[in-house]
Amino acid sequence: MKRIVVVKLTPTPEQHVALKATLKLCNAGANMVARLAHTVTDHRPFALQKHVYAQLKASGLSAQPAIRVIKKVADAYATRQANLTSGNYGPPGSKRYAKVVGKPIKFREDAGQPFDDRCLSWQIDQSTVSIWTTAGRLRRVGFVCAPWQLKLLTARKGESDLVFRDGHFYLHATVDTDTPAPLVPADDPAGWLGVDLGIVNLAVTSADDPTNLDARWSGGAVTARRKRNQTLRAALQKVGTKSAKRKLKARRRKEARYVTDVNHQLSKSVVAQAQRTGQGIAVEDLSGIRDRIRLAKAQRQQLHSWAFAQLRDQITYKAQAAGLPVQVIDPRNTSRTCHRCGHCNRANRPTQAVFRCRNCGWSGHADHNAALNIAELGHHSYRAAQSTVPKAATPLTAS
Repeated sequence: MKRIVVVKLTPTPEQHVALKATLKLCNAGANMVARLAHTVTDHRPFALQKHVYAQLKASGLSAQPAIRVIKKVADAYATRQANLTSGNYGPPGSKRYAKVVGKPIKFREDAGQPFDDRCLSWQIDQSTVSIWTTAGRLRRVGFVCAPWQLKLLTARKGESDLVFRDGHFYLHATVDTDTPAPLVPADDPAGWLGVDLGIVNLAVTSADDPTNLDARWSGGAVTARRKRNQTLRAALQKVGTKSAKRKLKARRRKEARYVTDVNHQLSKSVVAQAQRTGQGIAVEDLSGIRDRIRLAKAQRQQLHSWAFAQLRDQITYKAQAAGLPVQVIDPRNTSRTCHRCGHCNRANRPTQAVFRCRNCGWSGHADHNAALNIAELGHHSYRAAQSTVPKAATPLTAS
């Protein structure tokens, strides 16, 4: 199971200057490669290398960093093409599509740069790294992290990205850990815990008490804080002074950290709930929700500012680390369908919080009903996946 561990570097002033100059040179080289890639059709790393390797070497990059720069550009063009193909930039021929295709990819002067084990080595026991720079190999560059991160770094495998953010350097290390043995039988989890994600209630599970859902990760306190942040942000933007802009810059990371922290708490709670009951977890897939639904103007900011994909990913990897199976479910009509009789009707949900079936008359909390539907879909999806897995052949025994 792959995870990303982020550690903060503590370089000396001289090392800080060398690291910054390294990022500047690498991204200047990346922009040169990107301009060439814009004029050719083959964006594979080896194809680009034929054209630009000598120029990158002449600019001051060593052999392996030059290769990593070329790979970074190739990956960026592959990602852009995937977005174009999936329609994320509009249909072919649209203004936005043409604008994206019509210019080369550009990298910021301080954009992150990947390093492999030839360019960067870790000394975990000393909490230091050795890294290639334009000023030569920097040794004993210190880093700080939490004890659990240090433990994960012992399983580090693959490249590490050097990132400069808010005046500090960080390393994003890829860690490959073994997936633990399942806590429940792989072919027969003891039921499924459905998780319904939303705005008014950030998360409601099928095991929650429907009479006390307002206290279960309700959006009340979270929404109030987000509204205060929005009001303060609008006031600072209106002032527009240098001091106001400095405060805006300082607050942007604070708000992102707050969202991440709430999602971590919520995902831990959901996984712990499933562990206690030995259940698998079924969570709805809200990918593309911003394009699918239409909301009142007052609700758009709430929808667009919350990291639903981050929450789903946190639930997924924490469940896998705990040995629990996870199913990602299409949420279509889960909030309109009665979990008891299966009747689907938009009129079943007269208000945001109330579900009242027009067929059987069952009534209850709408989000809890949706969570029960998601749990049922998780069960069926898991069974369907298990039935398609070929079973091992039974060995023949001598008669």
